[in-house]
Amino acid sequence: MNYFAHGRLFLDRPYFLAGTAVPDWLNVVDRKMRARSKGALPHCDANDPCMAEVARGVVQHHHDDDWFHRTKAFGELSWGFTVLIRDQVGADDGLRPSFLGHIVVELLLDAELALRNPGLLPAYYDALAQIEPTKVETAVNQIATRSSDRLAWFIERFLEVRFLEDYAEDEKLTLRLNQVLQRVKLPALPSGFAPLLPTMRSAVAERFDDLLCPEADSSH
Repeated sequence: MNYFAHGRLFLDRPYFLAGTAVPDWLNVVDRKMRARSKGALPHCDANDPCMAEVARGVVQHHHDDDWFHRTKAFGELSWGFTVLIRDQVGADDGLRPSFLGHIVVELLLDAELALRNPGLLPAYYDALAQIEPTKVETAVNQIATRSSDRLAWFIERFLEVRFLEDYAEDEKLTLRLNQVLQRVKLPALPSGFAPLLPTMRSAVAERFDDLLCPEADSSH
């Protein structure tokens, strides 16, 4: 799952909402810094309500990821996209089709959620705008495997850039995917990738309900 799918149900709890985004924020801020459930659970009943809500949001993120990645819909879509990318773009140019197949499902699910729920993505950003980024940074530094002084800055940047809105357009989504690939030291996407996105969008739309229901296709 990506930011919007993780957080869309918690817009009335801004610090919990921030907690659901923390593991993904840290992938950008410091890839060696991890906010795991193990580190968050001891803080879920903290006296500081901000600390407790951020910790609970982190736990929710990992709970969601656990069932989401085990659904039949996610497995079939990510594998199907992997094969499509490998066959159409090629596997010998340094790309990782399986890496792309995985994250494209998640980003397109956010795009489909926004398309089906007009106004909800702006409300997501409005809810996050209610937090104090420095408070989240302080909380995360107690939860995570290491500390950072860049998280508050990145949260402000996240609210300013609003890159989740770019997932609706193929050209902008390709740009965002290239930024992800650059972070993990993979080469940029070739020109043959973008024409695949309409097919992949349709596939995610078709499996939309299955992707958002833990019981629908889960193995447990």
